[in-house]
Amino acid sequence: MPALRHLGPNWYAPVMGTAIVAVAGAGSPVRIPGLDAVGVAMWALSAALLALVPTARAGHWLYHRDQARAHLLDPAVAPFYGCTAMAATAVGTATLTAGHGVLGERAAVAVATVLFAAGTLLGLVFAVAVPYLMAVRHRLSPSDVSPAWLLPLVAPMVSAAAGPPLAARLPAGQWREALLLGCFGLFGLSLFATLAVLPLVLSRLLLHGPPPLAATPLLFLVLGPLGQSTTALHQLAGAAPGAVDAPTARALGALALLYGVPVLGFALFWLVLAAALVVRAARRRRMGFTMTWWAFTFPVGTCATGAAGLARQTGLVALEWLAVGLFAALVAAWAVAAWGTLRGVLAGTLPAAGTLPAAPPGPVRAASAATA
Repeated sequence: MPALRHLGPNWYAPVMGTAIVAVAGAGSPVRIPGLDAVGVAMWALSAALLALVPTARAGHWLYHRDQARAHLLDPAVAPFYGCTAMAATAVGTATLTAGHGVLGERAAVAVATVLFAAGTLLGLVFAVAVPYLMAVRHRLSPSDVSPAWLLPLVAPMVSAAAGPPLAARLPAGQWREALLLGCFGLFGLSLFATLAVLPLVLSRLLLHGPPPLAATPLLFLVLGPLGQSTTALHQLAGAAPGAVDAPTARALGALALLYGVPVLGFALFWLVLAAALVVRAARRRRMGFTMTWWAFTFPVGTCATGAAGLARQTGLVALEWLAVGLFAALVAAWAVAAWGTLRGVLAGTLPAAGTLPAAPPGPVRAASAATA
């Protein structure tokens, strides 16, 4: 099946980008007529994509194993395996927030639990496996640093945000507390790993200039751990009463506020900086559509859910409208990315061929295939 040869792990990004529309819409602090129906539609589409993309990826591994190995050995592509985990977890969260009215509460919880478990397990595997491959098989220089390196590291943070609503549905006792504190551990794992990589991304940008034009949208990936960590802390604080003692629950609530406000401030700074660089690239009229445009969706959606969490905690109208504005940007970005992807698939230009080596026997340097 030659059409599957260039279908890499970055094709899980549309699953994530579609699911976050449903999740952010369900959590919007301002209710808009028709928003619930849009959320159900986005959840259903994300669930269909979650069935389709793994099937296509299985065909890729079955019929094009040399190319699949080359993807693992390319530091420009390997980080996108983190999208595999986040896609499952994001659809699980969308099922719980937007799909429960269709499936029923019990079925929605069951589906969300299975997807949470699968996404968390995959996230932990890729959070270790991808850095391991980069350390022992890739040869990298400071100019090779990419925001995509954050993808496998942020996957546990997505689980940290998805787990607390499930914990709140468990009976009070050991299991609920263990799941809640386990999610807090996932939060710490992802946070400290992100703090190690994020300075590299900023220093690469300042010392080596903007990334290649087609890779410029990847700068939006920095928003992912920022928005998702803010969302995760608010979810943890919301599920804490009844799972941990009252002082710990109050401390989590205070931490969610004291952490979320400055992190959201940095996220807005990065959003403006990344948007300015994207505008610069677009003005050069050579930044045609690639799958990297899906980086405009999920990271912005996590900032929308993070702002919504802060709005609920503080009651500030300004934060409510910030959440609504970010959600509007998310919907617009999803529409553009979805249309570009659909048009490319129908025209046969997607999946596009990259510049990967056939099957390198040893270390390789970063290529540009992830932008294809």
